[in-house]
Amino acid sequence: MKPILVHTHFHKRKTGVTRSIENVLPFFSDDFETYVYGSNIDGNKLTTSKLKEILFSDKSLVVHCHRNNEIMRMLYYRFLGAKFTLIATRHAETVPSGLTKFLLKKADRVVTLIKSMSENLGIKNTIVGHGVRVDEFVSNATKKLENIPQENIILNAGRVRKAKGQLVLLEAAKVLKEHKDWALVIVGKVDKPQFLEELKEIAKKFKIESQVYFIDETRDIVSYYQAAKIVVAPSYSEGFSLVTAEAMSCECSVIATKNVGVHSSLIFNAKNGYLFEAGNIKELETLLLKSIKKEIPLLGKPAREEIVKNWSAKHEAKNLIEVYRKK
Repeated sequence: MKPILVHTHFHKRKTGVTRSIENVLPFFSDDFETYVYGSNIDGNKLTTSKLKEILFSDKSLVVHCHRNNEIMRMLYYRFLGAKFTLIATRHAETVPSGLTKFLLKKADRVVTLIKSMSENLGIKNTIVGHGVRVDEFVSNATKKLENIPQENIILNAGRVRKAKGQLVLLEAAKVLKEHKDWALVIVGKVDKPQFLEELKEIAKKFKIESQVYFIDETRDIVSYYQAAKIVVAPSYSEGFSLVTAEAMSCECSVIATKNVGVHSSLIFNAKNGYLFEAGNIKELETLLLKSIKKEIPLLGKPAREEIVKNWSAKHEAKNLIEVYRKK
């Protein structure tokens, strides 16, 4: 009989964390009877009553949590006598709060995503980077976006907030004014409407508002990667940066901030993408202009080669299974 694996998901929205869990689930089936417990996540779902039945049985069980509230629920069941192996992933790069640290110490094993996150945690942990569904995130040169007439797309995907660097991107995007067949598409949930208005004002200032589009977050993000020639990840901080890996898998030429999240591990500058200093508008502007004018090559094909070789969801699942089985 296979051991049981449960990934928990207590969140009202589908996020990058959600996607990272969904990506690896299919690759556990040979080794585990796999379930998800919670809401807003795709997978073989457990009801609360079924979860309790498993928790308080003699079955071999691993529960993998991703947020504080999930860890607290599982610790409550453990207090009541449930026996299982508790795995917790830390998804943020910042130094954890006292509560987070307390809860993570209660886990049997802790997973982090990148080296800086591992070092900031102050708790013994294993680094397992996220992986991409390379069979799903593929290129499609024929893909076009509805209601966007420009032939060439520069894409930014993810949360729309100051820490993600969209202000820098809009300032650098003034190069679009002289290249009317290029558009900037920003896809993601807006944290504060005031920030969105600030971005729109920058577009107006440079007279590129007809070339800049803001799209709400979507589950069909693959289509946007496929339609884009260039993806820009200008963030100041990232827990991992799954967007960058997904874009590379779709053969987008990626321009990302160096030493942020996993960017500098994924991208070897000018070989499979381009890196620039976070906040450096002029550097980003130069990279965009040279890319548009074909003075530097688009590097989508070597980008995908890197992801397929080292950053697939199958590769991530293999590393997680080693964590689950560790004694």
